[in-house]
Amino acid sequence: MSMPVAKPFIKWAGGKSQILDEIRLRYPAELGRGVNKYAEPFVGGGAVLFDVLSRYQLDEAYISDVNRELVHTYISVRDNIDLLIKALRSFEEEYCPSGTEMRKSIYYRNRERFNELKMEKSDSLEMAALFIFLNRTCFNGLYRVNAKGRYNVPQGRYEKPCICDEVNLRTVSNKLANVQIINGDYKMAESFIDNKTFCYFDPPYRPLSTTAKFTSYAQDGFDDVAQAELANFINKLSERGVSILASNSDPKNVDDSDDFFDRLYYRHEIVRVKAGRAINSVGSGRRKINELLIVT
Repeated sequence: MSMPVAKPFIKWAGGKSQILDEIRLRYPAELGRGVNKYAEPFVGGGAVLFDVLSRYQLDEAYISDVNRELVHTYISVRDNIDLLIKALRSFEEEYCPSGTEMRKSIYYRNRERFNELKMEKSDSLEMAALFIFLNRTCFNGLYRVNAKGRYNVPQGRYEKPCICDEVNLRTVSNKLANVQIINGDYKMAESFIDNKTFCYFDPPYRPLSTTAKFTSYAQDGFDDVAQAELANFINKLSERGVSILASNSDPKNVDDSDDFFDRLYYRHEIVRVKAGRAINSVGSGRRKINELLIVT
């Protein structure tokens, strides 16, 4: 019997939808049977999360992220779907029929309101609805903050943005019903993860160029020291028999001698897969480049 398929309800820089076929090939063979738990400590847009939840019956699942507003939005989708859909429909009915200048006014007014709530650390439904509205109408679905922690992505140019995808939002809400959703770093997942857990790590990618860093979505960066700490964490879990898949950028796209991840993950299988991403340091712009999948 087929299960309803949930898809990411937000756009997210570095989302995994385009390499999902390659990722699926690395799911544990026992997923849904002996491996009956799932953890994703850098959830982002959740492409792998929703693929797993749509394909397998699991006993438990855990997701987390350091982005407080993102996590609050996931919780709102899980717990307050009716009111959230009502709010999003209201945004859609105001924004979509409006002309260019009115859309611009609506976008920046809502961005300012979002930042007011963000600074207050609000847990309101309005906050979650604004997060989705901005994600669907901003430039390239980015989430970026300035040094003061204020969201500063400009308006995008979409003729017919889908602000309220009610069918998918309800499917997602149903899939999240029994999922633990935590605001915090990846280390908090350790108490949940055991040898019956499939764990997917999709940390902020190591930049391939200095200008690529603009996609960062949290004020605190994820530098090479943090990448090494994550590798040590993954090694520790692997030694306990945990099934792990991790992804990251491939430095060899721009410097064939850069074996940073090859050295960090030498104990594990490293697979290079093709993905369409932008490399700012390469004149050809958007082209197929390698990304890394680390399999334990």
